[in-house]
Amino acid sequence: MLRAARSATANVAEGYGRFHYLDNAKFCSNARGSCYEVLDHLIAAHDEELIPQDLITRGREMTTTAVRLLNGYMNYLRRSHSQ
Repeated sequence: MLRAARSATANVAEGYGRFHYLDNAKFCSNARGSCYEVLDHLIAAHDEELIPQDLITRGREMTTTAVRLLNGYMNYLRRSHSQ
């Protein structure tokens, strides 16, 4: 779970460092996948009764926020390139 969580932010940083919108968007897409991977780990941990319901609820909220931000950033990249 920790690797997936770190992968999300690392992919955003690596994409930003590429300086080309297509590369940046691809790494943001990878980051979005890592966010969903973290959520999957949380669901599995809850299914195994390792974490309480309130923790998975908060994890879902945070995942939704992160994915919305990434989608917005990716849309920005596409729009700015097409201008």
